[in-house]
Amino acid sequence: MPLARRAVFAALAAGTMMACSRASGLGGTPSAGFGGAPAASAGAARAAARRLLPDHWQQFEFRTAAPVSGSDVFEVSGRTGLVTVAGTTPAAQLTGLNWYLRNVAYADVNWAGQQLDLPRELPAPDSTVTRRANVPHRFVLNDTNDGYTGPYHDWAYWERELDVLALHGYNEVLVYTGADALYHRLFQEFGYADEELRRWIPGPAHQPWWLLQNLSGFPYPVSRQLLDARAALGVRIADRVRELGMTPVLPGFFGTVPPGFADRDPGARTIPQGTWMGLARPDWLDPRTDHFARVAAAFYRVQEEMFGPSTLFKMDLLHEGGSPGDVPVGDAARAVEEALLRAHPDALWVILGWQHNPPRAIVDAVSKERMVVVDGLSDRFPRVTDRESDWGSTPYAFGSIWNFGGHTALGANTPEWAATYEKWRTKKGSTLCGTALMPEAADNNPAAFALFSELAWREGELDLAVWFRDWARARYGAPDPHAGAAWDILRRTAYGTTRADSWSEGADGLFGARPALTVNRAASWSPRQLRYHAEEFEPALDELLRVREELRGSSAYRRDLLDVARQALANRSRVLLPRVKQAYDSGDAARFDAAARIWLALMDDLERLVATDADHLLGRWVERARSWGADDTERDRLAYDALSLLTVWGTREGADAGLRDYANREWSGLVGGLYRLRWSTYFEELRSALRAGRAPAAIDWFALEDRWTRDPGELATRPTGDTYTEAVRVRERLAATR
Repeated sequence: MPLARRAVFAALAAGTMMACSRASGLGGTPSAGFGGAPAASAGAARAAARRLLPDHWQQFEFRTAAPVSGSDVFEVSGRTGLVTVAGTTPAAQLTGLNWYLRNVAYADVNWAGQQLDLPRELPAPDSTVTRRANVPHRFVLNDTNDGYTGPYHDWAYWERELDVLALHGYNEVLVYTGADALYHRLFQEFGYADEELRRWIPGPAHQPWWLLQNLSGFPYPVSRQLLDARAALGVRIADRVRELGMTPVLPGFFGTVPPGFADRDPGARTIPQGTWMGLARPDWLDPRTDHFARVAAAFYRVQEEMFGPSTLFKMDLLHEGGSPGDVPVGDAARAVEEALLRAHPDALWVILGWQHNPPRAIVDAVSKERMVVVDGLSDRFPRVTDRESDWGSTPYAFGSIWNFGGHTALGANTPEWAATYEKWRTKKGSTLCGTALMPEAADNNPAAFALFSELAWREGELDLAVWFRDWARARYGAPDPHAGAAWDILRRTAYGTTRADSWSEGADGLFGARPALTVNRAASWSPRQLRYHAEEFEPALDELLRVREELRGSSAYRRDLLDVARQALANRSRVLLPRVKQAYDSGDAARFDAAARIWLALMDDLERLVATDADHLLGRWVERARSWGADDTERDRLAYDALSLLTVWGTREGADAGLRDYANREWSGLVGGLYRLRWSTYFEELRSALRAGRAPAAIDWFALEDRWTRDPGELATRPTGDTYTEAVRVRERLAATR
């Protein structure tokens, strides 16, 4: 990277690092930077606008502004046909563009659907509007993102995703793609051969858990060409993040080493980490040693050579069952920090707030000015009330994880965001200095994405009734009473849940569950019951179907209609299964057959519905994985890597321990494939047992699931049918089965 470019980035990053203690609210007088001459950095925002708004980008002028009291700002002004957006960075300028689209042009660009029915000449804002970020850290994506969102996405996907993240106000993006190539190159310097390292590195779908030190070497060795391709993509992602004025959050080094490291490096001390869910965990190199310091120095050197500079590094020690052995955790944390700061004196350690992480032993050992906790539990547990006390006043970001494994369930705890974020941010002694959007898979729950993204840029109280009303207008392009009514229902149901029940995600449907008459969730660690009343949710489908025809043409409308119809069907599974059980328990074969037929008919309706949308096709997920292979053998292996994550996840031991269906989702190919196969197999066995007057035989579900995963048959890669037509069919089916 050119030295001039590094200097510019370092200056921006240093300003961000020092901003945490100064972020003290909105308002203030715009700096002299507003209205100044267009700067070179505005070209990045202009290029993004051209990609996002190909018919209207020329009607925007982007200018660079100075920060206000160290905070990012944007200002929107202009006249009809020429809108001026000033901002501190390209990302801040794009955030201003998004404000204009939502509030003036009534349009929506989202990571799940968009609506851009814009007039030929864009309207002028009524007055000049200025917004200032109320926190410096606006972090996005989850450690698991590269697994559950799409391990085999290409640059076309990432280019738009990064544009959309910038548009929604984020300035820190987790970038893990290519870390496999980094480790592969690093440990060749320590005596490992190319082939043995490729056996140690998992397939891309499972790599997030390798970076978390949970597993290694599953399911197949990776190829050299795959490592090279992923490294090239990682470079493009990191470079674009910087180009947009955001910071790539890269993995840090905390001690993960390949097998036998102590044998290769005499005197090195490693602590075996055992297994996790039947998979071998990597060894942990004692951070207190000179050997650790040498590996860490090489890691950060190679990382910067490959992916360029950063000041933010994400790492979690001893994740989910990791063992410190006889190593004092505080001493280990201090040594990890020292290695990081030796390589990057301006660095910030980003650590996940989850369960009991980070323990006080870590946060009390390190410099609080050099750590930020991205809290995954801000909106989940009622007991979480004082993060300053929990983490000894370590700076933290208010965060949300609204799905686990990438479930398609609709909803989020938005009342908690409205009530808690500003209260925590402004209380005396607050160390809240960021937001952290961390669903385990992205590109879902578009309303939640838009709303959470606004928290860091809002002024005043967040009135959810008003917000959802305005959302419906921008989402579909104009006011519509039925759209407004639909979203008010959704606000009160799926988006009206709170942490009172200690959940932050919605309940998954039962069609994707491993069959049993008493099953109450598909994933082992999901809510056991619906978190709102299904009968109050269903009218939202009727209202969306009645939105006037001229507002139905956008991908935003189609996505919302599909989501609501899909959710209504999923909710009905919780009503129908007790009827199936009652019929079976009564020994009434005819009644059981009728109930089972209705169940399978609803699954068929669900399959037809989700088949209308390209983003709900399992075939595309598998096709993308296969496209990275160099030959048929590699293509088959990559397909299994990607598909197994959604089904058995890993080994039989792990599947039976609860990992199977952790990433269940209502997608075409899964619903009509594995999920229907399981339920039809189960119903057939129950039917046979009824006829023979015997107990049903046990079914080896893992064998069935793994067999299907290795050979799912032909999977559609193009959508079929019409979403509106299928949503009408869903409404009729639901009415007939009440």
